[in-house]
Amino acid sequence: MTIKENLPQPDIRERLREAGSPAVSDHELLAAILGTGIRGKDVRSLASEILAVNNFSAAIPSVKDLIKTSGLGHAGACRIIAALELGRRFYGTRGRRVLNPQDAWQLVRHHADCRREHFIGCTLNGAHDLIAVRVITTGLINKTIIHPREVFADAVADRACAILVAHNHPSGRLEASVEDLEITNRLQEAGELLGIPLLDHLIFSEHNFVSLVEAGVIKRGGICNSP
Repeated sequence: MTIKENLPQPDIRERLREAGSPAVSDHELLAAILGTGIRGKDVRSLASEILAVNNFSAAIPSVKDLIKTSGLGHAGACRIIAALELGRRFYGTRGRRVLNPQDAWQLVRHHADCRREHFIGCTLNGAHDLIAVRVITTGLINKTIIHPREVFADAVADRACAILVAHNHPSGRLEASVEDLEITNRLQEAGELLGIPLLDHLIFSEHNFVSLVEAGVIKRGGICNSP
C-alpha cells in the first residue's frame, strides 16, 4: 500500500469543504479524523471496522475498547475520543433537561481542572432544556469582573427563560466566599428585573460541588424541582 493510498480520499475533504459535514457518511467522517490507515488496511476500511464494533451514540468508548480493533493504536484511539468528547461538550449538551444541581454540574465539570477560575453561564428555555453553555470570564472572580450585563446579555440574545451560573475553585475548597455571595445576590436582583431568574450558582471542583440553592442562598423553586 502506498502512502497516497493510505491518506483520506480527497473527495471526503472536498465534500466537507463544499457541502459541510451532513454530506459525508459516518465512516468517511471517522476516516477524516484518523487521517491515515494502517499497514494492509486503508483508512476507509479501518473506519468502517471501528464503527461496526463500537456504538458511539451510546457512550464515548475508552482507549482500551477502541484498540481492540485490529491495528488501531493508542494515538488513533485518543484522536477519536478527543473528537467525540469535543463534539459532546459543544453540541451534545444542547437540549438536555436540567432538573437538579447534579445535572448542572455535569455540564460544567470538565472545567474543574483549569488552573484559573472559570465563570460559566448556562441559558435555559421554559422547560429547563439547555440552550447554551458559555465561559463568561476567566481569572480571579470578583464583583468588578462579573457584571450582570455580561451574564444576562447572552440570556437575552438566546431568548432564555432562566439561567444558572457556575465557577470552579482551583484550590478544591468549595466554600462560598463573600465575593461569591455578593455576585449571586446581584445576579438574583438583575434576573428578577429582567424576568430571567437565576436558578442556581454552583461552586465546583473535579469531584464535588456546592449548590447555593441547596445552601439556602438562592430560594428554592428553580432547578431543584422539575418544571
